[in-house]
Amino acid sequence: MATYKSELDTPALIVDIDKLKHNIADMAAFAASQGIQLRPHAKTHKTPQIARLQLEAGAIGLTVAKLSEAEVFIDAGCQEILVAYPLVGETKHRRLIDLCRRANITTVVDHPDIAAGLSRSMSAAGLELPVMVEVDTGLTRCGVQPGAPVRELAQQVARLPGLSFAGLLTHEGHAQLAGAPDQVRATGLSAGQMMAETAELIRRSGLEVPIISVGLTATAKITATVAGVTETRPGIYVFYDRSEMLHQVVPPERCAARVLSTVATRPTAERVILDAGTKALTSDRAGVSPPVAGHGYVVDHPDWEVSSLSEEHGATTIAAADPASIGERVEIIPNHICPVVNLFDSMFITQGERVIDEWAVAARGKSQ
Repeated sequence: MATYKSELDTPALIVDIDKLKHNIADMAAFAASQGIQLRPHAKTHKTPQIARLQLEAGAIGLTVAKLSEAEVFIDAGCQEILVAYPLVGETKHRRLIDLCRRANITTVVDHPDIAAGLSRSMSAAGLELPVMVEVDTGLTRCGVQPGAPVRELAQQVARLPGLSFAGLLTHEGHAQLAGAPDQVRATGLSAGQMMAETAELIRRSGLEVPIISVGLTATAKITATVAGVTETRPGIYVFYDRSEMLHQVVPPERCAARVLSTVATRPTAERVILDAGTKALTSDRAGVSPPVAGHGYVVDHPDWEVSSLSEEHGATTIAAADPASIGERVEIIPNHICPVVNLFDSMFITQGERVIDEWAVAARGKSQ
């Protein structure tokens, strides 16, 4: 393994250990200050070593999207897993049952048929599965509409054998596209208020709502302040990325993960080609509104615009007078760090200019 960043081949995913630990401790301290639980989404880092840091800092468990991700983290010793994705079909149910016998698993539903299928499988296996009802607070992806529709599904879940109603969950991802910071804040608060009001409606029907779970890094310190919210599930906060910079959540100095890249050529005075294309940065645009151009923030070169990507090429516009030379190395803060991590087999852990470790991205490609 290389001893210094200058010795790494590129493109490479590098993670500053001090920034990483600071970000983890900061979010844990925020959750503790609010008296809520932290159940971070591990789809961002996909790495057992980072999961252990989160758990040691006070997280109650992990959130994942897929059973294959859950398997990786359970194998690594995590005993509390929320699978925040609808689980449909006998194949997934068999895998879910196996995991329930190894760890404490919770999952989500947003449709009566999904709940009924889980009920049949869990009952047959002699298990009881905690289930949360997913609420659509504006993202228009998965989820039941707030209010009476959520209450109805919660009551159905509570009646089904093999299931127990664990509470409500939302992903307020639409908040990051709301516009200016004050609009993002207002949208995040609105999502939390919808959750709290829906929970109160359910309680008035005689059913307890143990958990009210929200989750989005851009509004992690906003939505979670709403009275009644009990849990937050941010993911990107361990690293942060360009989107969170544009949301004014953090400055570039807080972004722990970067893609180390090399200037491969300079075909014209105003264009350099970096060796980081879509196979290193992805084609994701920054998650902000109105949209912004570029595929990442080039550290120490804020005027450089990574204007277009192909698989192996990052075409970057620079000033003609810029002294950039072939072979120069740069660090890029990606627009969206989650899919970027999924592109690399491992991440190099750095402290200053030194490379101190290499961690496998163990849950890379776990899509089932």
